[in-house]
Amino acid sequence: MKLKARRLAVVVFALIGVIAWLIVNPASYESFFTLAENTGAENGLQSEGGDLLATHLLEKLEVKGRAPKTGYSREQFYDGWPDVDGCSLRQRILKRELGDSAVLDGCNVVAGEYDEPYTGEHKVLTERAQIAEIQIDHVVALSDAWQKGAQGLSVEQRYKIATDPLNLLAVDGEANKQKSDGDAATWLPKNKKFRCQYVARQVSVKYKYGLWITKAEKEAIQRILTNCPNEPAIGV
Repeated sequence: MKLKARRLAVVVFALIGVIAWLIVNPASYESFFTLAENTGAENGLQSEGGDLLATHLLEKLEVKGRAPKTGYSREQFYDGWPDVDGCSLRQRILKRELGDSAVLDGCNVVAGEYDEPYTGEHKVLTERAQIAEIQIDHVVALSDAWQKGAQGLSVEQRYKIATDPLNLLAVDGEANKQKSDGDAATWLPKNKKFRCQYVARQVSVKYKYGLWITKAEKEAIQRILTNCPNEPAIGV
């Protein structure tokens, strides 16, 4: 009986600690639980079973023209990477991508290796300068989101788009610069093996947050998914 009481006390103490952390760190609340709920089979984000196909989800997206970019700034979405359980979301995403190879110095990833998705190159990162060259990309660029429905969303919803792990990938800095704020009609990863997952992720993000796509964008995504009709939607 005493042992059970001690175990119960430990559980209650842990729950109190989590609640206290959320109260002290309200800005991290959404990112903490978004990160948790999107943890799945592949890369921490694939929906269990993969039974919801990206091709089906694509048909649910509204097709319309791009709205003006007037009023856009990154600060309309967020003002920097939030902390998640005491560590920067950037470091959390790096750790997710590098997996077991990640070497940590506290919260910071200082070394590791992984297959970079946009170029397809296997990157071995042994210096902090190499880590710094890896950028965290918004798969659906924030300015693209702004022009396709996000400007009509609440501040809280825009914050979710910017910090949702579903919409974040650790990628080669130069490739990310080339992408800029392009959608699937204007830019696709050089790594053709990743294109199916890339557009599936874009479709998933846009569906999750009620964003629309242009006619050219839909046609580009359809062309990619023709080669992989069973590509699952991700994290929705």
